[in-house]
Amino acid sequence: MGLADISADDIRTTIDECDSLGRDAFRDQYGFGRATGYLLVHEGRQYDSKAIVGVAHKVSNGHVLAPADFSGGEQTVVRLLKRLGFAVQPTRNPHWTRDEIILACEIVVDNDCHWIPATDERVVGLSQLLQQAGIHPVETRAIDFRNPNGVARKTADIATHHPDYEGKPTNGNRLDAEVLLEFISSPAQMRATARAIREALVEGNESLARIPDVDSEADAYEGQVLVRRHLARERDPKLRKKKIDAARRETGSVACQACGFDFAQTYGERGADYIECHHRVPLHESGPTTTRLNDLVLLCANCHRIIHRKSPWLTFEQLCSLI
Repeated sequence: MGLADISADDIRTTIDECDSLGRDAFRDQYGFGRATGYLLVHEGRQYDSKAIVGVAHKVSNGHVLAPADFSGGEQTVVRLLKRLGFAVQPTRNPHWTRDEIILACEIVVDNDCHWIPATDERVVGLSQLLQQAGIHPVETRAIDFRNPNGVARKTADIATHHPDYEGKPTNGNRLDAEVLLEFISSPAQMRATARAIREALVEGNESLARIPDVDSEADAYEGQVLVRRHLARERDPKLRKKKIDAARRETGSVACQACGFDFAQTYGERGADYIECHHRVPLHESGPTTTRLNDLVLLCANCHRIIHRKSPWLTFEQLCSLI
């Protein structure tokens, strides 16, 4: 007998037993450890998901599944619980994105590059903004997602990576130091970026987080929110098609203008018209502008990613010279 035999009633019966014993005593009795990946959430209370599923097996099958008998991950326990109609929540929050770090770094810089406590109104405000934003899907968030304590900790991660900080830096994220150095070297540009990200979130662009990064400058330093905002609001979807049509008229094919790779030639019909459209002048440099066909180049995914891999970005001509 396996996990597939467990029913929703089995889970509810096991939850009742856990409530009766207490969460710690329940785990100890059946030999399970504290959940490290996912929690079962039922009627406002949290339960160790793997322990609940392992013990629920005995309700209809007569014996408990020991921790070593099955995996407690997303493809097993989480999938089962969701299929049975239960809510599951991760125990760890998603990593901070570059967008979020830029916003946190802005308030650190405004505070003379010192960390900011959780009670500070700037931390509380940023916490509320990130919780309301759609950068991370709700199902990927832990219960303490971007709360004031977490935001305050991030300000410490950033502040302790300042070149003049004499103590030991916190672990944080490698982007903490990178973004801080960009604020130090290009303060006006980074403040403008932070302002644009904040405006995009304040305006209620939660849906932007679910726009796929297809043919986008996904590695742009201005971050995913601005890239998605650009995709959603500024790009004329007909412009890419016009560029492709122009290339077909001029060359008879739709190929990467840097390396010459032709998706249709390699993949047949599935690859027809598959190509990425790149702005010769980055949008964060040009600002709002009327884009002409000559402002665009068609690139395969590899060439496009190489251009945006490191700052400063390569120009199209520099990319071609590498090839």
